[in-house]
Amino acid sequence: MKELRVGLIGYGFIGRVHTLAYQSIPFYYDPPPCKIRLVGVSSGHEESCRKAVAQAGYEFWTTDWRELVERDDIDIIDCCAPNFLHKDIVIQALQSGKHVYCEKPLAMNLAEACQILEVGKRSRTKAQVVFMYRFIPAMMRAKQLVEEGFLGRPFSFRAAYLHSGYIDASRPLTWRLDKAKGGGGALFDIGSHVLDLIRVLLGDFKSVFATTETFIKQRPLPDAPGKMGKVEVDDLSLLMLKMKNGALGTLEASRVATGTNDELRLEVHGDQGALRFNLMDPNWLETYDVREPGEPIGGRRGFKKIETVQRYPKPAGFPGPKFSIGWIRYHIASLHSFLTNIVEDHPCCPSLEDGVRIQELMEAAYRSAEEGQWVELPLLGE
Repeated sequence: MKELRVGLIGYGFIGRVHTLAYQSIPFYYDPPPCKIRLVGVSSGHEESCRKAVAQAGYEFWTTDWRELVERDDIDIIDCCAPNFLHKDIVIQALQSGKHVYCEKPLAMNLAEACQILEVGKRSRTKAQVVFMYRFIPAMMRAKQLVEEGFLGRPFSFRAAYLHSGYIDASRPLTWRLDKAKGGGGALFDIGSHVLDLIRVLLGDFKSVFATTETFIKQRPLPDAPGKMGKVEVDDLSLLMLKMKNGALGTLEASRVATGTNDELRLEVHGDQGALRFNLMDPNWLETYDVREPGEPIGGRRGFKKIETVQRYPKPAGFPGPKFSIGWIRYHIASLHSFLTNIVEDHPCCPSLEDGVRIQELMEAAYRSAEEGQWVELPLLGE
């Protein structure tokens, strides 16, 4: 069995999630696509590096990510670093002949994303962007139903991704709140996931009108006690979207939605049916079929719940399709797809091109919010 050797860059929250996913692959998939060896880890914080070695068994650590990229005993660079580092890490990794697994968003802006894509086109290695919600069984089934024509002609959609973690005004101004390091706010951080799902179900975007707001305009500086810094990224983004297939819809991305935890809601309506999903109830996909009889007294019409649960295709078999699913499972499925595509030499999906398209839409949305008008797509080619 082929062995793939991993170098992870960034051992914060998401780096630990990716690490757990690597370690979990042999349990959830029998047989696994390959042997996995956690070779090296890099972080700007020595304490995080040492923790990665102690917790996960990485063979060595370094505070310089370039050491991982340059090593011959590493096959995969897994980029969990802050957004401002993505371009250099991904480009250098691809140029060094490494496969790349990169957290979203792909880059800080469209220009950077396009640079990455151009290098990727010349590379013989694989690259995947981590839009892991594609790998929820409910969303996989939703895609199948759309492709089968279940919706008929798509008319409209409503989407929201709501968090509450930034309501506390005393939360420090870390890199996710720093435009120079994060590139964007709620739209980048969580809205990008929903935009990817919309595109998976309904195709490419035609135009966008957006407005954004930063409600908490100053936050404590983590390295300067008693001093405040200006927040230049969005707490909330509201988008109106037109799709190339004629469908219209809305997206709300908020990190200040009181009373929410991890609430991704998506519903799509067509002339023959509708689909509805909520990440807080992820074991089900709700469907409405106009073709069901409406008489007598309502017939059999109404939203029905499909029990998607953990019904992944083989070789997934653990813990079994009947058991409730959870957030890290989507990461495991996403990573399994990436590793399988490396071993079997298939194109990766979500691809770098997919990452560029979402980057393009977000850039258009921020431009719309600044200019106060609709922005047409594509921006590429300007």
